[in-house]
Amino acid sequence: MTARNDRKSARATADLVAREANVSRVAVSRAFNPNASLKPEKRDRILQIARELNYTPDMAARSLVTRRSHLVGMIVPDVCSPWESQEIDALTTALQAEGFATLLFKAKADFSMDQTLLTYMRGFNPDSVIAFTENVDADVLSGFLDRAVPIYVIYDDGAQFAGTSSSLYDRLLVRQRDGIEQAVALLQGYGVRRVAYLGGKRQSLANRERELMITKILVERGMQPPTVIDGDYTYDTAYRATLDLFRVEDGADAIFAANDVGAFGAIDALRHDLGLSVPGDVSVIGFDDIPQSHWKAYNLTTVRIDLEDRVRALVRLILRRLRNPDDGPLTETLGTRLVVRGTVG
Repeated sequence: MTARNDRKSARATADLVAREANVSRVAVSRAFNPNASLKPEKRDRILQIARELNYTPDMAARSLVTRRSHLVGMIVPDVCSPWESQEIDALTTALQAEGFATLLFKAKADFSMDQTLLTYMRGFNPDSVIAFTENVDADVLSGFLDRAVPIYVIYDDGAQFAGTSSSLYDRLLVRQRDGIEQAVALLQGYGVRRVAYLGGKRQSLANRERELMITKILVERGMQPPTVIDGDYTYDTAYRATLDLFRVEDGADAIFAANDVGAFGAIDALRHDLGLSVPGDVSVIGFDDIPQSHWKAYNLTTVRIDLEDRVRALVRLILRRLRNPDDGPLTETLGTRLVVRGTVG
């Protein structure tokens, strides 16, 4: 057995890796930090020797020194829906590239957060927490965090947050107006008069903000306010709601759905149960532009939130806050735009 194998039987240390690689202990630390400046060949050699010695950095010990856990918490309303699942995947990948691990916490059905889970989250001492459900009040969330400043996704003028919090929180501001205004202009150009808004969950403050913005723009352009159809972001509820709209109510010239999955349900109800043409008889517009939207079965016209831009903005907020922990509220702004396909005409 070699001397290296003898040493491997005990817990390897950064000092041991440094001696074997003939580098400084600082270089070993840099090798395990993807953002640290280090020549590629030097990093590769250090990591190879670390593998041979079965060495891994002691993150708990490192966090005591740096006061950073390299953990980011994410509070999400859902983990299975197409938008949330792709965002979690993309954000986790981006954060790992920056040297962070992620903690996932699922909100309750009403989008609130169990305080037991918040206590559990605090025990991990995360560097940052992204709240994808704004129903978790910033005052409450901040009370369960040590030094981390939460990040919220806020839509348009932030009416859903007005007067709700005095705590410090950073924000990703999503401007829905541009994309929705483009969508309404397109519908108006095709002579649409009656628009139905197929909503998401009523507990969702983001859904309410979307409904308010659509209503505001329709009225500004001299059109009737929308007929509001209750939905919950799911395909099945959207399908049934669309049948009710045309069989029980007076129908509509266009359906504007709160998300793409709801739009899919509306399209299938119109085509397969009601015998109506999309877009010949009824136009349909979605929101998000998930990958399935361009599938030929739907070819959906939708308001796009660029996922890559959204993830980059969230990562920037995390890094900016860690570098400037005493700054006031930090903001990144993201726009929306209409992607025109084949469901309006």
